[in-house]
Amino acid sequence: MNTKKQLTAFIFFFTTLFFFSSAPADEKKHVVFVIGTPHYNPSETMPSIARQLEENYSFRCSIVTTNYNPEKNEKGIPGLQKLSEADIVVFFLRFLTIPEDQLAYILSYIQSGKPVVGLRTTSHAFAYPKGHKLSHWNDGFGSRVLGSKYFIHGKGTTQVDLASSQAHQILDGLDFPRTAAGTLYLSDIPENAISILRGTGEFKKSGKITNAFGTHQISKTMTDDIAWTWENEWGGKVVSTSLGHPQTFADEQWVRFIVNAIHWAAGEPIPQRDSPIKAVPGGVNVNHKYKKPQ
Repeated sequence: MNTKKQLTAFIFFFTTLFFFSSAPADEKKHVVFVIGTPHYNPSETMPSIARQLEENYSFRCSIVTTNYNPEKNEKGIPGLQKLSEADIVVFFLRFLTIPEDQLAYILSYIQSGKPVVGLRTTSHAFAYPKGHKLSHWNDGFGSRVLGSKYFIHGKGTTQVDLASSQAHQILDGLDFPRTAAGTLYLSDIPENAISILRGTGEFKKSGKITNAFGTHQISKTMTDDIAWTWENEWGGKVVSTSLGHPQTFADEQWVRFIVNAIHWAAGEPIPQRDSPIKAVPGGVNVNHKYKKPQ
């Protein structure tokens, strides 16, 4: 670990220790961030959001992650037992094939009916081989837990606007329309989900396009739901969004959106418009560099 990373880790530890000691732990809801991909650099962006939740709001945070690429890696993500202590979980996952005992911690949390915030690639959190007894979670995690599986994505940025004339309270303090870095993901949300943001994006090709996730009828420009709230089959409050490109969080309003979403899902009041929010530098690349697995 280089000096800069050591200093960052120390500051995060010290900040966490200070805020843990500044108020009784049982008065703060525990947010657990589970990072299970290098894609879109969540290991760079999520810790900064966690720090802001601890410094400026009444939460304590833990981060469960790895120092290697966990995608399709038999080592999975050690430490998922931390979910048993969580009041709310923020997932940023992609193409995992974690061992069954690790998945059990995630499913136990989901099936407890506790709240979930799912970001971008979490719609395709798992990629178990065809015929594997857990392969139903490849699409099932997106559709059953978050409200939509992954279908296909476009190119360029996404132009975002309100889904209805009556803005959801999660959007307090945000101004629309605005641009979000990252391509448009198509979605298919349940009838009882509440769309709060719609996005418009371009696609490289139009017509009938087949990929590993099915066959899709694509136009050059398309609009679809990119953020919604929902109650899943286990009674858990859900905020799901395809936002999450690292450059998205360079816009402090998108950081506010995630902070607001966590408050709403946790049953906490939405922060005031003038509450402190800082932009998060997530880098210009979309893949964090992990160490090779040992």
